[in-house]
Amino acid sequence: MAPTVQTFMNSFENRLEPEVRQHLKNVYACLTMSTLAAAAGASIHLFTDILQAGFLSAIGSLICFMLLVSTPDENGKKLHLRIGYLLGFSALSGVGLGPLLEFIIYINPSIIVTALTATSLIFVSFSVCAMLADRGKFLYLGGTLMSLLSTMMILTLANLFFNSTLLFQVHLYLGLLVMCGFVLYDTQLIIEKRRFGSKDFVAHSLDLFVDFIGIFRRLLIILAQKEQEPQRKKRN
Repeated sequence: MAPTVQTFMNSFENRLEPEVRQHLKNVYACLTMSTLAAAAGASIHLFTDILQAGFLSAIGSLICFMLLVSTPDENGKKLHLRIGYLLGFSALSGVGLGPLLEFIIYINPSIIVTALTATSLIFVSFSVCAMLADRGKFLYLGGTLMSLLSTMMILTLANLFFNSTLLFQVHLYLGLLVMCGFVLYDTQLIIEKRRFGSKDFVAHSLDLFVDFIGIFRRLLIILAQKEQEPQRKKRN
């Protein structure tokens, strides 16, 4: 076991420069804080009347996002302010997940734990794969992923008119595939950006947080559908 772990750690050291490894530590530290903030936001919706998911929380989330992306890093001079915007966006994103989580709790609360565990495993696996892959190997995915996002938007618009279960399922599973692809793409893009001098770990963690939440949301829906499937068969 020990030689295997040592070999694994040596692979990181050989693939990634010290400054890149330190940057990734900062990125994942911010990502952890963002995830905890989202959990706090979801808890606020579920267990208090302080703030509920709706128009105000959506607008607040958008404002925090716009403030973050429009506030320059300036070599860390506005670090605390930008982290505040990131945590605000994350917390309000968690609030926005509240109605879905309420529905999942009604079906089976254990789905949340299963989805979170599966999301973490998927995210870690794809992140490690991107870090240990050849330099720039997954950057070519950018164009394909953006095309698939456009396809998903078309499917969403089409389903407003057709209200098709099939289109919804295609959109759901395609979205999960795209989010997994973005983990590979964004991780390698962050590494390359750092190699070219970018130290903005706050913005980089935002990209990965959006990927994480995207995977988690879709897994919740997929697992809920699987849970409800036997009940539908009984009715039929």
